[in-house]
Amino acid sequence: MSNPSIDTASQAPLFQPWALGDLTLPNRIVMPPMTRSRASQPGDVPNDLMAEYYAQRAGAGLIVSEGTWISPLGKGYAWTPGIHTPEQVAGWRKVTRAVHAAGGRIFAQLWHVGRLSHISLLDGQSPVSSSAIQAAGVNVFVAERDGTPGFVQASQPRALSVDEIHAIVDEYRQAARNAMAAGFDGVELHAANGYLVNQFIDSGANTRTDQYGGSLDNRLRFLGEVAQALIDGTGSKDRVGIRLAPLTTLNGCVDADPETTYTAAAKLLGELGVGYIHIAEADWDDAPHMPLAFKQRLRDVFPGTLIYAGKYTAERANAALGEGWADLIAFGRPFVANPDLPERLRAGAPLTPHDRNTLFGGGAQGLTDYPALAAKAA
Repeated sequence: MSNPSIDTASQAPLFQPWALGDLTLPNRIVMPPMTRSRASQPGDVPNDLMAEYYAQRAGAGLIVSEGTWISPLGKGYAWTPGIHTPEQVAGWRKVTRAVHAAGGRIFAQLWHVGRLSHISLLDGQSPVSSSAIQAAGVNVFVAERDGTPGFVQASQPRALSVDEIHAIVDEYRQAARNAMAAGFDGVELHAANGYLVNQFIDSGANTRTDQYGGSLDNRLRFLGEVAQALIDGTGSKDRVGIRLAPLTTLNGCVDADPETTYTAAAKLLGELGVGYIHIAEADWDDAPHMPLAFKQRLRDVFPGTLIYAGKYTAERANAALGEGWADLIAFGRPFVANPDLPERLRAGAPLTPHDRNTLFGGGAQGLTDYPALAAKAA
């Protein structure tokens, strides 16, 4: 006998299918990228434990992997996976096979942290950025000499030369090829939260005077070149998404006029034809509110799919989808402790809280040992 409340919930926008290019998502729930720092050492290789973790969450309409760095200088946190060595690509192939076997779809989030790194993670080299501006007061996650985790102030970066910028664009193109070879359904560019692409976009982090700095068009140039490289690398515009965080000011990246800057960024990405933009709304206490008018401006200039993330409940998500400024909604922290989150939302079931102490590093505890609703009931 069916449950009337579940039947009614199933008719809500959140549980309707969505076409992302030629990929059909069975619902409009996204698991967004979340760093978990469980890659195998040495070599930062994705492993069986990570494959189990993602496969447990394959009920999401779309999974976006944790940030995966595209080159040695792109790494900024200990024990995070890369996607540039043959071993890393093979490790990710285990993950994508497990997700697909469980009926899911998964994109790789491609990551270059830029200045948000430390010389101990880069074999003694300085981090790189748009400009030689240190992210003051920003700590990054490192492994101490005895293997215990710790946090240290991000190192002073150096400014990239134009030739080096072109080389990083090529690294992104190759990373997209690697992701497709590893069996991912597409890629998402991490252009948010103060990482390298964001360090070019935001006026407060970019003091360049060449073609990659100064005017808004120049500050968006790197974003456009990388997005095009990802289209080239995947062979499909629909299989490329871009994550942006217009108002978060995370990790010291601040723009003087974010609404103008990010509306222009969305327009550029729409002209390139990427499949989606993934907006990370500021979600901490006293965070800046993202006005509805701003969201509507983004909708007006970007014809593709729009994903929003930021403390959404099922009720708020359905309202956003109903109003039309969002197409998909990402639920971050709830997915940590609720592997079957879509079913819980559909049933109106209580959500299990996550253990903060097991978010970064470690083993199965706090990663794959959270029970699904049916198992919990049994």
